[in-house]
Amino acid sequence: MIKQRMSFAIVAFLILSFFCTMSTAYAEKNQVQKKPVPKAALKQPPKAPAIPAVKAISKNPYAGAIVIDAATGKTLFEDNPDAKGYPASVIKLMDLLIFIEGIETKQITLQDNVTVTAEASRIGGSQVYLKEHEVFTVDELLYALMVQSANDAAVALALHYVGSKEGFVEIMNKRAQALGMKDTVFHSVHGLPPGKGQQPDVSTPRDIAKLCQELLKHPEVLRYTSTKERPFRPDTATPFIMRNHNHLLGTFLDCDGFKTGYFTLGGFSIAVTAVKKNMRATAVILGSVDRKVRDAKARELLSKGLQELIANAPPPAPVVQDAKTAVNAESGAGAETGEKDVIEIKKDTLKIAGAVLVGIIILIAALYILVAKNRKGKKRRGEGMSFLD
Repeated sequence: MIKQRMSFAIVAFLILSFFCTMSTAYAEKNQVQKKPVPKAALKQPPKAPAIPAVKAISKNPYAGAIVIDAATGKTLFEDNPDAKGYPASVIKLMDLLIFIEGIETKQITLQDNVTVTAEASRIGGSQVYLKEHEVFTVDELLYALMVQSANDAAVALALHYVGSKEGFVEIMNKRAQALGMKDTVFHSVHGLPPGKGQQPDVSTPRDIAKLCQELLKHPEVLRYTSTKERPFRPDTATPFIMRNHNHLLGTFLDCDGFKTGYFTLGGFSIAVTAVKKNMRATAVILGSVDRKVRDAKARELLSKGLQELIANAPPPAPVVQDAKTAVNAESGAGAETGEKDVIEIKKDTLKIAGAVLVGIIILIAALYILVAKNRKGKKRRGEGMSFLD
């Protein structure tokens, strides 16, 4: 009995193995190749775009430079003026333009009170050490922005103006596009070097020169950019003394702006302007390896730009009198001429009158002599007649 069962199991196993082998062979023969699923079709969260590494761009003597006639925008000198670099705190000139235009359109006023937020108080770099809940006017913070290059003041003003740094950066970029600053992109309100996951602000000498030209349409900006030194919190026991980073102020005659900038990878940059004999030039240097080299080149290029403007200045236009002035002038000239003629006529008259007077005198004298002779003759005749009688 046991042997029969074992034989039956063996036969069943052999039959099952046969069918399994046949099934596998059939499946392999008729197998349909599956196409690989494209990676794009896989439902995975999109990856954030890679942020390019920030590379050093500074060169000797600079990465790029330009000098323009501030009145017309005409280029007086250029050397790689479209070189892209990191202007650092020079971008605060765009902050200044937006705030000044906001004051002119009455979006803000110089006497607005700005309350310092915790976010503004935590900004590092160059600053006036704002504390949370402190209150300053827009005017005070604009001096801090330009004289001390205060990053905390930049944030405090941006938050007061639009409510967020991101919103203010958007305004900065729109204004840059409107000015034709085609190679400029702002990522911050202050120009500090980018942190992890951030990108630097980018611009060119040519674009910054356009910004400076627009700023000069608002002469009041020079009140801030020309200030060499100013106390902040002047009413306190120990006011903070702000000192301008633009070393051409006070050392280059008639220099009255604008702004410097620096961080390690971006190098030293400057936008500077001066006026001489009613001619104004603006020079921009981007990405110099050394502050002294930057300042020396700025001084040299600005001086040459002014010399060229003065040398090619058109001669002064002749004074054009209006109709009323011309009439008055003619009347005056006529009066003078008339007086002169009257004097000449009087001289002639005196000569004639003198001659007439002399003639009259001679005539009178002649008549007198004649009358006297007649009288004498009558007397003689009278005597003779009397004698004859």
